Amino acid sequence: MIDDALALGIKHAALNVNLASLLQLTNNPQSLPWTNSDGQPFYFHAVHVQALDRPIKTLSDSNVIVSLIILAYESHKPELNKVLLHPRYDRKAPNHLGAFNTETPEGTRYLAACIEFLADRYSRSDRRYGRAVNFIMGNEVNSHWFWYNMGPASMEEVADAYLRAVRIAHTAIRKYSATARVYLSLEHHWNIRYPGGNERQAFAGRKFIDYFNQRAKAEGDFDWHLAFHPYPENLFNPRTWNDKTATLRDDTPRITFKNLEMLVAYFRLPELLFSGQPRRIILSEQGFHSGNSPEGEILQAAAYAYAYYRVANLDGIDSFIYHRQVDHPAEGGLNLGLWRRNEGNSSQPITKKRIYDVFLHADRDDWQKAFEFALPLIGIKSWYEIRPHLSP
Repeated sequence: MIDDALALGIKHAALNVNLASLLQLTNNPQSLPWTNSDGQPFYFHAVHVQALDRPIKTLSDSNVIVSLIILAYESHKPELNKVLLHPRYDRKAPNHLGAFNTETPEGTRYLAACIEFLADRYSRSDRRYGRAVNFIMGNEVNSHWFWYNMGPASMEEVADAYLRAVRIAHTAIRKYSATARVYLSLEHHWNIRYPGGNERQAFAGRKFIDYFNQRAKAEGDFDWHLAFHPYPENLFNPRTWNDKTATLRDDTPRITFKNLEMLVAYFRLPELLFSGQPRRIILSEQGFHSGNSPEGEILQAAAYAYAYYRVANLDGIDSFIYHRQVDHPAEGGLNLGLWRRNEGNSSQPITKKRIYDVFLHADRDDWQKAFEFALPLIGIKSWYEIRPHLSP
């Protein structure tokens, strides 16, 4: 629904890229041959690459900044799984989304080739295929059993393997672009782990960043950045302004929209800087649930107004990419979309929700009129009451 997204006035877009759908290990009539910077040949699925070209070209030609979320889903082809998925990937884990294979020479070679291919194709000066400038590596690695699986593992084991993948990606991207950025991906559990996982399945985001940063500096620092997901503490309750586990204390369990300034302040610590500057932060996936009632949809819209105002008034956040455009049946009962879906055809939008109009007007001059309904729901008389305030 790119036409709808552009009509909404979007400035950023995040697109999933499944490496298993792109990479081919041998040449065949459906292949798109490509040679890397070392002169080695690789092959990609031409139809799938062209399917990626279309949204990237359309969006970037409309001055939308495109972020690619680089993923490795389990494939039905064992030979692809062997090179793309971490050797400790556990098929019993949910979601079938694996950690990158940086353990074998073959896995490292193919990961580097995939990122080089994407950086080369979408960094061309002629913009023939469109332009993508952000590369988000994996998904929510602090809940790795669920979203970046390398089997049961300690935080240090996951961080060490992930650092190799992020560094490989950064090196590959820099061969074709001096300005494209590589991002880590974290969800909102900051000083606690996701309660649905044990200590070998999830860990606290802050502990991970501290360790990742120390290891990166020890091996040679580079300009990595953060893609964060500040969902409400309860994904089914859009009233994020009431989040009890999102505090302005250093030991806050979670970072949500209620205390997002804590994340910005943390990344301004001297030990986190790169070349004297804070690393960049984008909000690459977050949304608000609407219950199956008019009140549920009004609360969803109010939550977006609350979140947008706070982000717009917080220096240090580059983008707020809303998830998702249309309600989807495979999200555990969550209805996060700007559109309701057709129950008979899950890929077809049927009607717009209240949040649609709020999203449309969020960055326009008449935003206060569009947001006004949310004030009593949030329990405030003016938006200034929730303006973020960073500590000096």
